[in-house]
Amino acid sequence: MDSGEEAASTSASEAQLGESRLNKGKRAKHSPAAQPPLSCPNCGSERVWKDGFHYNNGRPIQRYLCRLCGFRFSQSEKGQVKVHVSSKPFKTSDSMADLGSFKSGNGFSPNHSFNDSALSVREDVASHGPDSPFISTVGKALKPSHSYYRNRQVCAPEREAKNLAAAIESQKWAAGTTSEAKAGLIEFAWWLKKQGYKDATIENIVKLLKVMAKRGADLLNPESVKDVIARQTWSEGRKENAVDAYTLWLSFKGGSWNPPVYKRVRKLPFIPTEQELDSLIASCGPKTATFLQLLKETGMRAGEAWQLKWTDLDVEAKAVRVTPEKGSEPRILRISNKLLAMLSALPKENSYIFGGYPIRGFARSFQRQRLRASRKFGNPRLLQISFHTFRHWKATMEYAKTKDILYVMKLLGHKNIKNTLVYTQLVNFKEDEFIFKVAKNVDEAGRLIEAGFEYVCHHEGVMLFRKRK
Repeated sequence: MDSGEEAASTSASEAQLGESRLNKGKRAKHSPAAQPPLSCPNCGSERVWKDGFHYNNGRPIQRYLCRLCGFRFSQSEKGQVKVHVSSKPFKTSDSMADLGSFKSGNGFSPNHSFNDSALSVREDVASHGPDSPFISTVGKALKPSHSYYRNRQVCAPEREAKNLAAAIESQKWAAGTTSEAKAGLIEFAWWLKKQGYKDATIENIVKLLKVMAKRGADLLNPESVKDVIARQTWSEGRKENAVDAYTLWLSFKGGSWNPPVYKRVRKLPFIPTEQELDSLIASCGPKTATFLQLLKETGMRAGEAWQLKWTDLDVEAKAVRVTPEKGSEPRILRISNKLLAMLSALPKENSYIFGGYPIRGFARSFQRQRLRASRKFGNPRLLQISFHTFRHWKATMEYAKTKDILYVMKLLGHKNIKNTLVYTQLVNFKEDEFIFKVAKNVDEAGRLIEAGFEYVCHHEGVMLFRKRK
């Protein structure tokens, strides 16, 4: 390369370097300048956080809060700050503690006192004009850190925020603090367990005591408990249960009282039609449908059905062996081929046919399926059907068919016939309300009998059966 080419190449490189520097200068001219760290105009600390917006004629202005001294201020677009102090200057030692240091277990308590004189700075409203180049410092009085930051819920308006300390005070039970009351109820539950009460009964008793305590009852003051029970809108039966639960609690505590008298109002149970039961069963999933079909055919309690094991199912005899609850009698009940097939189709995951876990979750699932069925068929009566409704229906139908109250008593496992007599007055059956079926052979007759039909007579080579509607 000769000297002329070398000089031309050097000139081109210098031109490119100059153009690059010129473009860089233009970009720097138009790019925003690096913002210096924001500091508190009061104490100079850079530990500040954003604290909402102030609106000046609809224009949002960012506000900041110093984490060291608790000073709230705003800053103009030009980065200038005008401080208006209408009270005496304060020292850092007089300011409130660093809000960032308030953590669980740091030694502070809700009753700790603070000097909040540093937070009484007023706002200079006059300097908030639209043409003002400055935005005044706003040092509105803040709530003391111990009351605002520890005992109030975060992310809630002040008027809606619940004072957690007051809430805790209102929920303190008669046995002391909440933890002490819970410990007392745990001991009470174990005491009931040792007395022979069932788990479901213990759960209901403890739940009632918790409800009364949370609604203001002093569990060590019988008059307070009477007052709370009287003010509730519960039914007479639930109030009676609350009285019984508190009587047991006093027995556990070694106390006594003069209990109020509430008389349970006995009502006749709701009896749906068989068609409504069948439509509900058909709308449920396989496990729920099988469970409901078992209740319909046998009339056993839901708890008895839930505790059935595979060893309780006799496939050859087409029967189930019931382990009683609530002091009932043990019994063996026949089931249909349809139900036997539904039971055999269920997965054998453990020793229990249905259960193995608390029935509460299964009951909630049934309620959701019942709601869907009610909407599907447009029949609100389905919402009145519970697990125990199937037992009422079975007892009513059996008495209507046999007129034998002792047979119904044995079927239900009752020890006292007074509990069975209620089914004699549930429905006013007329003698002509029957469904008639004809069976031409033994197989058809067997299916009709399994469906609840009773044999009437032979006529012209066929068998006549009937079942009350």
